[in-house]
Amino acid sequence: MIKSNALLRLTVAAIAALALGGCISLFPKSDPAQLYRFGQTPVSTTATAPPAGSVAVFRAGSVFQSEASGDRLLAITGDEASYIADSRWVAPASVLWDQAVLTAFDAAPGRVRLVSRGELARADYVLRLDVRSFETRYENGPDAAPTVLVRVRAALTRPRDRAFAREQIFEARVPAAGNRVSAIVGGYDRATADVLGQLARWLEAEATPLA
Repeated sequence: MIKSNALLRLTVAAIAALALGGCISLFPKSDPAQLYRFGQTPVSTTATAPPAGSVAVFRAGSVFQSEASGDRLLAITGDEASYIADSRWVAPASVLWDQAVLTAFDAAPGRVRLVSRGELARADYVLRLDVRSFETRYENGPDAAPTVLVRVRAALTRPRDRAFAREQIFEARVPAAGNRVSAIVGGYDRATADVLGQLARWLEAEATPLA
């Protein structure tokens, strides 16, 4: 009887293992999501040569739209929010945005120079950027080409002069060339470049060299 029970348990275990193996074969791994990035389009500025007197601007901590800050592409249709399927940013959107800001000012010919945290004591101004909208908007229905919206609030202060404070909202709405992910990503690239170009020109006007 003991041998029979043991044999029965082994038989049941073998059948379960075969069944489990069959289940695994019925559910193959899904294809990985396509990865994209933005911030590659050169930023357009009006300056053609570095003006005299550079200005050091420290970029303080900022806020990025929470539902769009990760690696998924946020889509808005009416009152509904969702994420574009099978598509991801290569890194969180907030990280790619930070890289785009640094790249834009490194390449800009103007007087403004962004400084790191270790150089805070040498900064003439402090800049805070809050990304309030970073999303794909289906304004004409889910089948039509959407519009990419990027909206950023910039606040500029001067540590040595508490009375100095400037604030501005920058916005870009770029229609995608079609209702395809690659076309939508191109819209994000152009919208980001547009907003950062506006920001660079604003800083050139407001962040003047200190006497």
